[in-house]
Amino acid sequence: MNVKLRKEIIRNARRVVVKVGTRLLTDPARIPVLVNQIHKMRQAGKKVLLVTSGAVGTGMRALNLDKRPKKLADVQALAALGQNKLMALYEAECAKLGFHCAQLLLTAEDLRHRERHLNVFNCIESLLADDVLPILNENDTVSVAELKFGDNDGLAALLATMMRAELTVLLTNVDGLFSRNPDGTFGERIPAVEKITDKFRAMASGTDDAAYSKGGMASKLNAASIVTSSGEYLWIACGKDDHVLERMLKGDDIGTVFLPNKAKKPMESKKRWLKFFSKCSGRIIVDEGAEVAVIEQGRSLLPSGIIKVEGKFKRGDAVEICAQFKGDVLGRGLSNFSAAQCRKIAGHQSSEIAQILGHDADEEVIHRNNLAVADLPL
Repeated sequence: MNVKLRKEIIRNARRVVVKVGTRLLTDPARIPVLVNQIHKMRQAGKKVLLVTSGAVGTGMRALNLDKRPKKLADVQALAALGQNKLMALYEAECAKLGFHCAQLLLTAEDLRHRERHLNVFNCIESLLADDVLPILNENDTVSVAELKFGDNDGLAALLATMMRAELTVLLTNVDGLFSRNPDGTFGERIPAVEKITDKFRAMASGTDDAAYSKGGMASKLNAASIVTSSGEYLWIACGKDDHVLERMLKGDDIGTVFLPNKAKKPMESKKRWLKFFSKCSGRIIVDEGAEVAVIEQGRSLLPSGIIKVEGKFKRGDAVEICAQFKGDVLGRGLSNFSAAQCRKIAGHQSSEIAQILGHDADEEVIHRNNLAVADLPL
């Protein structure tokens, strides 16, 4: 991947989400370096959002612990202890450079719930308009399994998708994705990835460190799948480099850049919401003909292709569209009919809908404008 393309990516990025992991924040002295690098990006005209890990790690450091506890309440207590200490460090460094930061603690439900999703979006927009650096972290003090993002790589990817950030930067302790030698050791750095395949996922296996943090290269590839699926770029680079963001601004050949499909435009906001944030109330199982029409031809879902309807939902609810045999999720969409109505019209032609239901109705069960297809597991 040449320097010209890297320069073009960073030049066109008006908004940049930067994520830094716990292992880079074990030394508090790294925070001034990070904030200074973010300052350089802000000076270059970028609206920066920071996703930071480190609350639990900071709490561990305060209590002189060297291993992350397994009990949920203990982890939550460490997060509560560490979060304010971490933010105090960030605010002090931001103030030295003439700007403020603001803290947002989120659970997955905050982004899945439509009204709360919009509240978060509007809050961040206001902070950016006031030239404040939004600093986001998962709310580990209250998060339980069903409310968690999984890791902050996922949070960064979803945040970038929601805020339409043209570039997401994941700072880690290695300089990108590396190939694997036959003996399992790491080989050469991979400068760019056009499509995330099983080969690349195999390269990322075994890179987590559960003793102190969560994640690893595998979670970063999952984040890259989300970001590139939305039509934007993700860049993994080494946060140990004191000038890493400055070097990105110059287009230096560092780290690994993940590229979106050049044939597709960035996904529109409604479809981002459907694909990555919506809570589905049911499932519609479709035949092979409908699968081809929806996935390959970009068409609406018609009743004739429906095999089975699962769950209880009403008109306007989000539902999953699933393949008949493998059960793969093909996409998500907003249904024009309730579950009971879908069961009545399943397998029938659109021209028969009004007669079956006894009133005029839409011809499509899910219109293509309200449908987001899957190119990664949902």
